[in-house]
Parts: sequence; C-alpha cells; structure tokens
Amino acid sequence: MALTASLQQRKPDFQLPGGACDTHCHIWGPLERYPYATQRTYTPPECDKYILRAMHQRLGISRVVVVQPIVHGTDNRVTLDAIADDPTNYRGIALVDADVSDAELLTLHEGGIRGIRFGFVKHLKARPDLGEFRRMVDRIAPLGWHVLIHLDAADIEELRELLCGLPVPVVIDHMGRIDAAGGAEQPAFKQLLALASQPNCWVKLSGADRVSATGGTFLDAVPFAQALIRVTPDRVLWGTDFPHPNPRHAISDEADLVNLLSHFGNPLALHKLLVSNPARLYDFSDPSK
Repeated sequence: MALTASLQQRKPDFQLPGGACDTHCHIWGPLERYPYATQRTYTPPECDKYILRAMHQRLGISRVVVVQPIVHGTDNRVTLDAIADDPTNYRGIALVDADVSDAELLTLHEGGIRGIRFGFVKHLKARPDLGEFRRMVDRIAPLGWHVLIHLDAADIEELRELLCGLPVPVVIDHMGRIDAAGGAEQPAFKQLLALASQPNCWVKLSGADRVSATGGTFLDAVPFAQALIRVTPDRVLWGTDFPHPNPRHAISDEADLVNLLSHFGNPLALHKLLVSNPARLYDFSDPSK
C-alpha cells in the first residue's frame, strides 16, 4: 500500500468554516515507538502525526478525531500521543479488548478518547461476539462515549434492531459503505436512511472513494451524502479517512475531498456537518457560540 496524497501541496478551492473537524483519520507509526500489531490484515507505510497535522493545516481543518488504526490493534498509544499534543482540538476513538479494566477506560477518557470502534464487515472476518459487544456498550455508557460501527450497508437490516436498542449514540462509518453503482433507490441505502432517522444514530459522510463506483471526482457519491443530510442534518459528520486504508479508488489529493463538500449542501448544512455536530458529539466547544 502506498500513501496516495501525503506529499501533495494543493490547497482546496472550497474554504472550510472555522472550527471544521475531520472526524475520521488514522496514524501509522513511527514504528520505532509504536510497532504494528502482530496480527494485522495489512502492513501500510508509516504515516505519523506530523504528516497528518501538515495535511490538516493545508486543508484548513482545525479539529481532529483520530480513529485507532487496526494495524496498531488495541495499543492506543499512537492515538493518545497525537491527542496529547493538542488536547483542546483533538479527540480519539479507541480499540479495546473485552477484558479492558474500568481504570483503563477512565485513563483513555482522560486522554481524550470519546468512543470505541467495532467492525461488522463480514469479509474482514472480525465481527465481535454480540454478548461481549453489549457488555462493553453498557460499560462505556457512563463515560458518555459512543460506538463507531464499520459495516456494509447490506448488513444493516440484520443489525438494525441491535443498533437502535443501544443506550449510547451509534455512528456509522463511511456512509455504510454503500455502492453508488446501485443508485439511491437500492434497498441497502433505503435501510441506511431508515437507520439514520433513529434518534441515537449518526452517519459519517466520509469514504467518498469507497462509495464511488467511478472514481475520479467521486461526484457519484454526492447524492447519497445529500440524502443523508436531508434525513438527519443534526447527526451527520465528515472525515477524510486519511491516509486511506485499502482504498477502492486512488485519491490524488485530499483537497479534492474538501472540494466535494461544496456539493453536499448549503452553508448552514455544511456548518452543522463540519462544526456544530462534531463539537456536540466529541465534546469540543462550539466556536459559533
């Protein structure tokens, strides 16, 4: 796997509002400090916090949510280290083992963690035990955390009752990994819209490169983002997914992902997507207040 855009220097044409947040990005390494987990499904090149920070500065992003990468497993030090550099403007999503102690969860919270991620994508063969999943959700509820769910849209019908019944907010990754080739009327997307309408459900309008069937400008992902904003304008988020683990289509520059936002909605909708909604979910102060 190669970094597709870490050395690009182009600034986006679309100017992000002040306080804009990238709610989904990762850090890989440096390996001499943070080695990869022995059991991992891929081995990416190093992409440290300094590369991430430079990319955000170029794009005009001031707030960041680092999602613990699976290549580092449940050793969350790489994420906590990045948060510690700017605890006012950085938060994180952790990966944890089922036997993590309450003291360890509290330490993660104090370090800026505000949720944990679970993978339900069938082909990755890493689905959690549902009993352990429910117990972990109950344990994080008092901390005010949420669960970040990585799934395929085709699996929403199977998981909808489980997710709607959780006592914490549920955030769906990458527009549910919908396939734009199926169109906005496909059953999987209708199920995603129905799930998004539930009061505990949020959706990340990230992963345009995963949703797009054509690649290039990723414009075929726009109607799906627009529909999700219409259904739940107060519970949508956005992220770059930098440095793009296992991309479906190559990304020449993250500036293209920022420019795509200009098609998503009007300034009010984009302010909610980029500023107000993440401020509320991730415990940032809202700069508009």
